[in-house]
Amino acid sequence: MPLLDPGRKAPAFALTDQDGTKHRLSDYAGRFLILYFYPKDDTPGCTQESCDFQAALPRLTRRDAVVLGVSILDEASKAKFAAKHGLTFPLLADADHEVAGKYGVWQKKSRYGRSYMGIVRTTYLIGPEGTVVRRWDNVKVDGHAAAVAAALP
Repeated sequence: MPLLDPGRKAPAFALTDQDGTKHRLSDYAGRFLILYFYPKDDTPGCTQESCDFQAALPRLTRRDAVVLGVSILDEASKAKFAAKHGLTFPLLADADHEVAGKYGVWQKKSRYGRSYMGIVRTTYLIGPEGTVVRRWDNVKVDGHAAAVAAALP
């Protein structure tokens, strides 16, 4: 599936976090949702991005925004990652990459001449009515969480 453009309805999802709690898009109706897709738990870029969102959390929650991180590793990996880095927001396990596919972030990648499928680092800002407000593609980690926070009304 292609990436979702602003104005489109965000696809429904139901994924489990690092504590075994199920999260659905509908749980966040009426609030802004920052849904960021990252390739892998506990790698340098993903760690920095997640820690930056953690640091921005007070600013984001004051604006009634919720942060959810999504990657393909399982709940146990998410729990270890969250505990190691003091992450207090939900990290969702999309082991079969179904949600990543719906949001268009499950794409062909290439590294060192090898092609494979994986998550392309992408963030969606979903509005209170469930539509995409903004999308950041091929995210560069430095300053990203601050840019997302600045985009909130």
